[in-house]
Amino acid sequence: MGYDDSDRRDGAAGSAPTAVKFLIAGGFGVGKTTMVAAISEVKPLRTEEYLTVASVGVDDVAGVGDKNTTTVAMDFGRITVSSELVVYLFGTPGQERFWFMWDDLVHGALGAVVIADTRRLASSFGSIDFFENRGIPFVVGVNSFDGRQDRTVPEIREALDLDPQVPVLMGDLRQRSVSRDVLLALVDHLESVHS
Repeated sequence: MGYDDSDRRDGAAGSAPTAVKFLIAGGFGVGKTTMVAAISEVKPLRTEEYLTVASVGVDDVAGVGDKNTTTVAMDFGRITVSSELVVYLFGTPGQERFWFMWDDLVHGALGAVVIADTRRLASSFGSIDFFENRGIPFVVGVNSFDGRQDRTVPEIREALDLDPQVPVLMGDLRQRSVSRDVLLALVDHLESVHS
């Protein structure tokens, strides 16, 4: 006898919520782990390891200050929107040598946030190309560390060669409200793409 969960899908008592998957991507040190931690309702699962001498000459650490750890697989967080909807966040590794993980992480994702750092905008190109090539809608969240905004949204849009409909938001993603607004912009963008 097979398992029939049709009652659960029809909204019967005890039904499981609908799960939505979003990726949080970007270059090394732009704030992916920080964004997941800022917005997740649970302590995020992190797969961070310390940078070692083995990464010298392999990883570009220019412009990332005193960062001494890196995500090697993913970050994972959860947001319960309602009893019917849960959002799962998967932060991707930023270093090119770990990009092979993205092919697995992208399965089932409805959309993505590409985090950019104006000090190193070129580190965003890989993420943007990845989602454009797979037809996955995304928004760009420009991490304005400590409120620093040394470029305007039009300058960033031009530098990243973004399509006009791709939303670009600026703010310090360490703040829960800013991360929330970026995710809400992604939801709005998904609605506009699929309408």
